[in-house]
Amino acid sequence: MAATERFVLDGSIALAWCFPDEEAPYPQSVLSALGGKAEAVVPALWPLEVANALLTGERRKRSSQADTVAWTGFLSALPITVDPGSATRAFGDIANLARTHRLTVYDATYLELAMRLGVALATLDDALEDAANAVGVALYTPGAGTA
Repeated sequence: MAATERFVLDGSIALAWCFPDEEAPYPQSVLSALGGKAEAVVPALWPLEVANALLTGERRKRSSQADTVAWTGFLSALPITVDPGSATRAFGDIANLARTHRLTVYDATYLELAMRLGVALATLDDALEDAANAVGVALYTPGAGTA
């Protein structure tokens, strides 16, 4: 069995797959990796964050209810594992990362997960990318090998 690339997937990447006006090469390469030998790990807030953004897209007429149903089905079929451990770290490690790196607690949750698992982070968020660089978390590069 081939080695599996494992990484933390930020909601910004998944949403770029769903909204055509956000399509870009990097998110598409992450998606291609998930169709191959990669798997993503996300904190428990990820499904809530993505669902909220999809519904907001409906309300802003960026998409339809049918689009949301299709996209949630699509996302559910991808090799994405939800890590349940983030909530117990919210008041400690995650809040401290948010404070130190001027992130939202939500963004710090992705960073803490990548740090805890020792894997790279896939994100389009500049502040989160800067914080990852500051703490030594690699940014995910599809096809670069196992993480």
